[in-house]
Amino acid sequence: MSGDLRVNASRFRAAHEADWERLEALITRVEKKSVRALADDDLFALPLLYRSALSSLASARATSLDRALVGYLEQLCTRTYFQLYGPPSSAGTQVRHFFTHDWPAAVRGVWRETLGSLLLTIAAALAGFLLVQSDPSWFYGIVPQGMAGGRDPSATAEALRETLHGSGRESALATFATFLFTHNAQIAIFSFALGLAFGAPTALLIAYNGVSLGAMMAVFADKGVGLEFAAWLAIHGTTELFAIVLAGAAGFRLGLALAFPSRLARSDAAILAGRSGATVMVGTVIMLAVAGLLEGIGRQTVDSDLARAGIGAAMLAGWLLYFYLPRRRDGPR
Repeated sequence: MSGDLRVNASRFRAAHEADWERLEALITRVEKKSVRALADDDLFALPLLYRSALSSLASARATSLDRALVGYLEQLCTRTYFQLYGPPSSAGTQVRHFFTHDWPAAVRGVWRETLGSLLLTIAAALAGFLLVQSDPSWFYGIVPQGMAGGRDPSATAEALRETLHGSGRESALATFATFLFTHNAQIAIFSFALGLAFGAPTALLIAYNGVSLGAMMAVFADKGVGLEFAAWLAIHGTTELFAIVLAGAAGFRLGLALAFPSRLARSDAAILAGRSGATVMVGTVIMLAVAGLLEGIGRQTVDSDLARAGIGAAMLAGWLLYFYLPRRRDGPR
């Protein structure tokens, strides 16, 4: 009789062991990192593997199979239950994991869309620059009056230089900075949200932002203060423009998932893209807030063009290292 039990136990293990091993590997990865470390296919398979393990445990108990096997399955099911339904980690742990893993991983996951968003911004900025240089009246049709804040083709070189260095115009500069932050935050949020329309409105918003930037640059360059404007922009613009490019990338990812869902249902593809895009967007809001602080600090305490350019370059290098510096592999995505 005991021989039959051993044979049955061996057959039972052979039939289900691959699923148990896969479940154990997935749970071990979740325990070491988080459920976000799992690839999409593994994420969908996890509850199915858990139910299969529960069924195996019930069968093992009912047929009095190998006690060690029963103990192994009990431990595996308990670990899985705790990860799926147990109390969530502390808020501090979740915040730390967001900054150390979730946000950088989400940004790396949309690198192709980020490159596309960047190239579109550069092309649109060049177009805006050339349009305004060829005919300054284009400026008034591109840049809103509130955003221009007196920085238009009719301004003198001295007036434009004053707006960059704040000589006696701190209130006006602060108002402009607030408008600029609100404007760019709206572009970033809408760039992601409108990705639901297959990414077309996202492309228009990113292009519009680039054209506006190019038009502003043309005004300053025409009056001989283009380098000073670039330095003023760099101190906060490397962070701010990077954030908008990432928002556009998140919108493009959402639009592409809807247009080309691959093997998934269109709704499932949109959910997966929206989840990673939302992570990118939370970080984008943080970047815009950092840009606002940099703009305020630069306006009040840093008046050297070289120092402004240096801070901007350092911030850009820091963001690139933070997002794209190779890390320990954390599972397929």
